[in-house]
Amino acid sequence: MVRAMEGIQERMNQHAKALRGKITARKAKLGVVGLGYVGLPLAVEFAQAGFRVTGIDLDPSKVQNVQRGHSHVEDVPDAVLAPLVKEGLIAAQADYRGCGKFDAIFIAVPTPLRKTRDPDISYIVAALDEIVKEVRPGQLIVLESTTYPGTTEEILRPALEGKGLKTGVDLFLAFSPERVDPGNARFNTKNTPKVVGGCTPACTELAAELYGQAIETVHAVSSSQAAEMIKLLENTFRAVNIGLVNEIALMCERLKLDVWEVIDGAATKPFGFMRFYPGPGIGGHCIPLDPHYLSWKLRTLNYSARFIELAGEINREMPHVVVRRATALLNEKKKSVNGSNIVVLGVAYKRDVGDLRESPAIDVVTALQELGAKVSYHDPFVPDMRLENGTVLKSVPWKRALAKADLAVLVTDHSSFDYDALVAAAPLVLDTRNATRAVRAGRQKIHKL
Repeated sequence: MVRAMEGIQERMNQHAKALRGKITARKAKLGVVGLGYVGLPLAVEFAQAGFRVTGIDLDPSKVQNVQRGHSHVEDVPDAVLAPLVKEGLIAAQADYRGCGKFDAIFIAVPTPLRKTRDPDISYIVAALDEIVKEVRPGQLIVLESTTYPGTTEEILRPALEGKGLKTGVDLFLAFSPERVDPGNARFNTKNTPKVVGGCTPACTELAAELYGQAIETVHAVSSSQAAEMIKLLENTFRAVNIGLVNEIALMCERLKLDVWEVIDGAATKPFGFMRFYPGPGIGGHCIPLDPHYLSWKLRTLNYSARFIELAGEINREMPHVVVRRATALLNEKKKSVNGSNIVVLGVAYKRDVGDLRESPAIDVVTALQELGAKVSYHDPFVPDMRLENGTVLKSVPWKRALAKADLAVLVTDHSSFDYDALVAAAPLVLDTRNATRAVRAGRQKIHKL
């Protein structure tokens, strides 16, 4: 028994020492599965740190773009990507061949929700199935995709150990949640602290060592489950507080109060209050989805996550609140929503990005169309948008659209918008973001959520 334990310790020391040596010398070959808004910036940071990185993506167009030095991710400029590709520090391929040559593999694939709001980890499983085919001793595998607590231990670990390899001894496995905020000019992959939790202490140490070569701050936690939970707490915190302030907005409407004035007043308190704003709903890759991963996991343990469910219910209702408010404003002008020309200003899920994922604008446009409105939109970041019914709309110049509009609904507050000009051109404005607060002329036209 003692001899067997000594053998395991020797194997662990041997593989860990070899991998650590490659990492500190920046000779480790890295693979990044998924070249989207998480994977490509991660590949760039490691390449800038001197590592050779190969990106894997099953979308041939993404691979071709990277191979040509063209970035399809807004936060990665061509001027940054192209030199790294030219120097051979970044390569891309549309299959998993040669996965065994990588010393470390990062999995950064989508984790959407099914229509039943249950987790869909099929992309993780598909990537894992391919990686397992060539997994070898001495490799580090890190999952970055957001998922429910226990995924790394319960799904990845058994599959990777299926070939007789022992986690923490022959191979190393960890979870490190992505913390990408598209369009954020202040925080990026490099200067956003990285949480890392491994399946064993050796896994944590090696993953933290690797991230530390490219990321400014690494925060190690006790387990992969803790790291998974940290990610869900971060975004559940935001979803619940957004749900709260959205409900406060509905209360203020009934009380005939300006919710924005109320929030600004509360924010003067220097402690015990954090400013959140109401809006037309929540969108993007994290906030609308991540809390439901946690809620689903807890349901399997016979626990109801009531705050999460209630916040989700309120946030999902907000696009319909916008539509009801738009209908009421038109009625006040003795116009029916049926047949009215309504222009939606901004359809991306957040300011200054071109991402439509889970955008509340999609629900707003769809609901208005179903009521018979003639809907057009203007968004400098989104040239076209496809609705669930298959309809494709294209962004139109705002001057032309507003010239024949009955109502403008401001859904996304892009900083490039000239709000004075927009208000001047529109006959009536429903501002769901308080973006027109500095506009002076024409304030009688402006109505807030």
